[in-house]
Amino acid sequence: MARFEDVKATFWDDSDYGVQLPLTEEAIRQAERELAVRLPSALLDLLRVQNGGQVAAEWDAFATSRPTSWSEDHVPFAELMGIGRREGMMSLLDTPYLIQEWQMPSPIVLISGDGHCWTGLDYRVCGPEGEPSVTWFDNDFDTELVLADDLRSFVENLTSSTVFDEGPGGDLPPTQKRQE
Repeated sequence: MARFEDVKATFWDDSDYGVQLPLTEEAIRQAERELAVRLPSALLDLLRVQNGGQVAAEWDAFATSRPTSWSEDHVPFAELMGIGRREGMMSLLDTPYLIQEWQMPSPIVLISGDGHCWTGLDYRVCGPEGEPSVTWFDNDFDTELVLADDLRSFVENLTSSTVFDEGPGGDLPPTQKRQE
C-alpha cells in the first residue's frame, strides 16, 4: 500500500484528455450544491493538482477480492473525472444525468467509467455530509462491489494493471475471454 501523498505526486498521466479547467473554490462549492453532497478532501486534493484526466499507468487498477465482469482480480481506473463543463468531456457534474440514463442508485457521485461499469463515491450509507465508500457498479450484470471504505484508502491501494495476469484473452472481461 502506498501513502496518499506519494500517489498524489505521481497520480496523473501527461495526457490532457479529460482535463477540465483549473479547479477553483467556487467550482467546488457549486459542484457540492449541484450534487447535494460534500466531496471527500482526498478527491479535492487530487483535483487541485489537475482537474481530472487520465491516471498514470502506475495507478490505473484496483485489486478486487472477487471476480467482476471486467476481470478475475481487478477493476480498471484509467481516468478520474474532474469538475467542470468542458465540451466533449465527462465531469462529476454529469452524475445526475448518468445515474438517470443508466438507472443507477442514488446518492452516488460517479468518478470514473464508461456506462457499462463505473467507479463511484457511494453516499447511501454515510449520507450527503459523510465520507463515502468507493464502489464498483456493473450495469450490465446489475452488481456492485465496495472497493474501499473511503477515497483516500482507495487511492492508497491503486496499482498498475500490469501486475495482473492477463492470461488467455488479455484484459478482456471474463465473459469475453477466449476458451482454452
